[in-house]
Amino acid sequence: MKTIRLTMAQALLRYLRAQEIEIDGHRVPILAGMFAIFGHGNVAGLGEALAAVADEFPTYRAQNEQSMAHAAIAFAKAQNRRRILGCTTSVGPGATNMLTAAAVAHVNRLPLLLLPGDIFANRRPDPVLQQIESFGDATLSANDCFKPVARYWDRITRPEQLLTSLPQALRVLTDPVDCGPVVLCLPQDVQTEATDYPLDFFAPKLHLWRRPAPDATELASAVAMMRAAKAPLVIAGGGVKYSEAGAALRALAEAHDLPIAETQAGKGVLPWDHKLQMGGIGVTGSAAANDLAREADCILAVGTRLQDFTTGSHALWGARLIQLNTASFDAVKQGAQPLVADAKIGIEALGNALKGWRSPAAWTARALQGVAAWNRTVDARTSPQPNAGNALPSDAQVLGAINRSAEPQDIMINAAGGMPGELHKLWRAHRPEGYHLEYGYSCMGYEIAGGLGIKLAFPGRRVIVIVGDGSYLMMNSEIVSSVMMGAKLDIVVLDNSGFGCINRLQQAVGGRPFNNLFEDVKRVRDVKIDFAAHARSMGAFAEKVSSIAALETALTRAKTQDRTSVIVIDTDPLNSTADGGAWWDVPVPQVSTREQVTKARAGYDKAIAGRD
Repeated sequence: MKTIRLTMAQALLRYLRAQEIEIDGHRVPILAGMFAIFGHGNVAGLGEALAAVADEFPTYRAQNEQSMAHAAIAFAKAQNRRRILGCTTSVGPGATNMLTAAAVAHVNRLPLLLLPGDIFANRRPDPVLQQIESFGDATLSANDCFKPVARYWDRITRPEQLLTSLPQALRVLTDPVDCGPVVLCLPQDVQTEATDYPLDFFAPKLHLWRRPAPDATELASAVAMMRAAKAPLVIAGGGVKYSEAGAALRALAEAHDLPIAETQAGKGVLPWDHKLQMGGIGVTGSAAANDLAREADCILAVGTRLQDFTTGSHALWGARLIQLNTASFDAVKQGAQPLVADAKIGIEALGNALKGWRSPAAWTARALQGVAAWNRTVDARTSPQPNAGNALPSDAQVLGAINRSAEPQDIMINAAGGMPGELHKLWRAHRPEGYHLEYGYSCMGYEIAGGLGIKLAFPGRRVIVIVGDGSYLMMNSEIVSSVMMGAKLDIVVLDNSGFGCINRLQQAVGGRPFNNLFEDVKRVRDVKIDFAAHARSMGAFAEKVSSIAALETALTRAKTQDRTSVIVIDTDPLNSTADGGAWWDVPVPQVSTREQVTKARAGYDKAIAGRD
């Protein structure tokens, strides 16, 4: 057996770079690059190994460990989970800064490779700088915090352990069911230790994306339910995108007159103007989709984990449910008839078995009337003219301007706050990859970093980042990275002077405005942040506009810039789109001195009773 002597860090990188996947008939590396913030714990080991291959393998310097992991998540999502970017950090806070990102990837079932530095395996210098000492267990380090948010976790305490650990890591990163974060903790001394590795361990390996077919019995049960349906509805989730099943779903819908509603992750699988496209489902959904869900007698949910925003906290529908999902964990939720299969293969199997059957004409007509009415609502809410007497532009008016500026091939990204609700209801998506929302973990701060990851995945396409002032303040440092790397982003900052979304929710449950908007925060002096000046200080082109018309002009100007552009606009913190939507279970205190809370509790009790 031929061997090669390498350090653990060199061997790790050599193996990872040999792993390939086929995309559009071409073999490409699964690992497209590495984000790295070096410190003690990774600079001597993995840092030296990365520097040795710098001319042929890209290493990206980020500004913040959490944001670089967000960028890696967005890259993987944009690549439909087929390719990844790795992330390596120092020991201690550099490592734990990635915890939030690991949770984002875990919730969204997205591949993420985290390589945090770790304490010395030999324990010679314990306790080292930044080491957290567990008083009762000497084997623990800060990296054990990753265990609840990792799909695969290991600590490499001997160089030889890579031989068994790395194949398991790649299994998780490339498995449609187990896909999620992989955390390999790398003790700083072991990274630099060498051993003789079998040379064939580093041979190029092609990983095939597994597409499990449905069980015949489960398929027959699902087909029987569909054929018996008088009012069927399909809910498309993110799994439709990851399986690249959009064309198959469209064929199923058109062959059988099936109206399609979408989750946040699934939005865009049908273009917004397709006649069977009903729009978003659930708490942030359209009236067209939610009205059908309430009346449906059979719902086919494809590639969705059915979180509470999708189901209206399990109160939106009472229909019989079929869950087509590659993961049996999700397929059995809500008492569903499971159909465990890859989305594309499962949809095609259903289509073949349903030949000759169509949804009743009256139900299809009902769906078409509903979506026509909803599109008129969208036109009204996104109009540049004030529609509710608001002095400042509403979120809906801002996204309307951005939507009109966007080309079909452009990619829009957003995450937490009030804007995801507006976007799910009102954004008109042309293509699956054009609508990128992180709403599984609803993570503030994902937007700008995620935009960077998308730009790395699609360098030739315009990436539009929509971000609130709250998220901007939490995480904006990757503007610097985007400028340095020439990864141009067009960023629109909506400044409502605080956490407007939670302020509205606070009042909806009877609370008084408190600690959300700046004006309701205990303070010594007032603050008004100049976001444009801040963005300019990081190298971006930036300007502030005062109207929707000026925003549209600025968006056109941003297209011509040769670097990241930031456009800031003040918005109304109280105005949101009331149309559409569904109930969301947000508990209200049973006892309060505020009359508004008591009234809100009575409404909550009534809603709970109606659900049960």
